[in-house]
Amino acid sequence: MQGMQLKLIAAADPDVFQDRLNRFIESLPEETIIVDIKFSTSTTASQTLYAALVQYKQVEAWAE
Repeated sequence: MQGMQLKLIAAADPDVFQDRLNRFIESLPEETIIVDIKFSTSTTASQTLYAALVQYKQVEAWAE
């Protein structure tokens, strides 16, 4: 799909992860559509890594 973009956001702390995800989504222009968000966790020893892959696309503004 032309114009599709991806952003990977990850953090070991859930609060930091949530903050990064929120800041990224808030920074997107108004003409952006979030197509999909894939969420994943992985555990190594006693540490959990939280990750999200955000797929988004900029579109033309709606004109009436």
